[in-house]
Amino acid sequence: MTTEKGTISINTENIFPIIKKFLYSDHEIFLRELVSNAVDATQKLQKLSSLGQFNGELGELKVKVSFDKDKKTITISDNGIGMTAEEVKKYINQIAFSGAKEFVEKYQQTTDKSTIIGQFGLGFYSAFMVAKEVEIITKSFQEGAEAVRWFSDGSTEFEISAAERAERGTDVILHIAEDSEEFLDEFKLEQILSKYGKFLPTTIEFKEKTINNPNPIWVKAPSELKDEDYLAFYKELYPYSEDPLFWIHLNVDYPFNLTGVLYFPKIKQDFQLNREKIQLFSKQVFITDDVKDIVPEFLQLLHGVIDSPDIPLNVSRSYLQADGNVKRINTYITKKVGEKLAELFRDNRKAFEEKWESIGLFVKYGIISDDKFYERAKEFILLKNTKNEYFTIDEYKTKLESNQVDKDGNAIALYCNDLNKEDAYIEGALKREYDVLILDDVLDAHFLNALEMKVEKLRFKRVDSEPLEKIIDKGIKAEVVLSEDEKKKVEEVFKPLIGNNIVQIEALPVDDLPVSIVQTEFMRRYTDMSKVNGQANMMPLMYNLVVNGNHPIIQKVVTEEGADLAKQLVDLALLSQGMLSGKDLTQFIHRSIERLK
Repeated sequence: MTTEKGTISINTENIFPIIKKFLYSDHEIFLRELVSNAVDATQKLQKLSSLGQFNGELGELKVKVSFDKDKKTITISDNGIGMTAEEVKKYINQIAFSGAKEFVEKYQQTTDKSTIIGQFGLGFYSAFMVAKEVEIITKSFQEGAEAVRWFSDGSTEFEISAAERAERGTDVILHIAEDSEEFLDEFKLEQILSKYGKFLPTTIEFKEKTINNPNPIWVKAPSELKDEDYLAFYKELYPYSEDPLFWIHLNVDYPFNLTGVLYFPKIKQDFQLNREKIQLFSKQVFITDDVKDIVPEFLQLLHGVIDSPDIPLNVSRSYLQADGNVKRINTYITKKVGEKLAELFRDNRKAFEEKWESIGLFVKYGIISDDKFYERAKEFILLKNTKNEYFTIDEYKTKLESNQVDKDGNAIALYCNDLNKEDAYIEGALKREYDVLILDDVLDAHFLNALEMKVEKLRFKRVDSEPLEKIIDKGIKAEVVLSEDEKKKVEEVFKPLIGNNIVQIEALPVDDLPVSIVQTEFMRRYTDMSKVNGQANMMPLMYNLVVNGNHPIIQKVVTEEGADLAKQLVDLALLSQGMLSGKDLTQFIHRSIERLK
């Protein structure tokens, strides 16, 4: 064939600086695009063979990536479908460049560059992000086809000529520009290939080594897989993580295409430090691990992969576009997770309870952030008490009906955040045959608020938020043995010891503590929610000093020992709440020793 030269008709002097500057936020993506194109070429040949439209030998279909540091070239080779001279003109010059023209027009009209939809066929031209010259040497699979060379220096001019190539397929040769020579590095190229091509469906070879797994488990039917396959794949994704609790295999083809595997990891209380993320693929090409629009917020601590060709991306494939499919996928994932959790709960409740420490964080986060999820989750939300017994919401409401209902008909669920710090209060509740829940997750303050809004006549109160007789107010009036003068005297003795806080004299059983410190449920929840939200608590620490007016020791405060005894009792109450430190703690210890002499 004769050499042919030409110019692409585009209304701009040079489209490539625009592509290089605005189209791709990360220049390493050129390798993803070109390798993906090469894989597509092998997949198309395989498809033609299966349809009987290619009867030759397929051989081992693969893509090879190589580089030459001296010649400053990177080459992406495949033995796929190849192109004739006419196809080069059509696909490289006409379709891709017309896509480029459309891109420029839309680019000039829009102010939000991230919203330009990726349907311009510009993948090949990402080569010019790193190359000053690009050549293609290709030979079509068609019988009698001749090899063709295409060349461009990044301007709108091109050259097509005859070439030497014995076998079908395509070589894309990049002559690397000076400002991109960092890519002429074995470690960097292997790192990029591993990142974007780890699960491409055709073998990717680099330095005579296969760097990908072409058949990851998410492209297989669940019936083909065993537990050990899912666990082995998890280790492939996250080599240093503990085994997951369980997993969900996603597989849907209508109204959108989506496959994947989501794993529930073991989550600790410091779950915010977790750095493993769900990985998004499109036809086995890695796109991003920022899946906030696809996966509901409360499930973004899951691990695993999602693969969908129907997720719209902007032209650089770097940002997701919000559209109907994304919303439907989000809803589908929420539904599948809800169904899986319900199935686990029904099939083996004991095993579900054993996993609740981790599962509970997802469920609570879901209830806080997604009203619809609550409807799916209400049957398997669990509450655990200090005896390590588990209850669903309905079961627990029934349990409370016998002894923990206030005068207004509200079931009052007592809870603690810290078994050790609140032990004295828990003991007091258990003496009255009350039940106490353990709610020590970081999300529990928000979780309790959500439940109180959704479950009628159920209230949660921390076991040390008020005297128990007030927490569960049954309308029974108890009397204090102190006279009015004695009450006044008690208040006068204690008030100077607690600053702006409140002295609260209560008629409590004689075997309750003489003095205790309580903080209202509102104040505790406000403080806890501020911590979770990463906000500083702007309100000063306020508490009530509850004086048991029926305790014999309080009679002594009224009489001979007065202020010294009161100080000791206040310090004891502060100490029990972890609020006594420094010189105040030292002085308390010295006073206590003196009293023992």
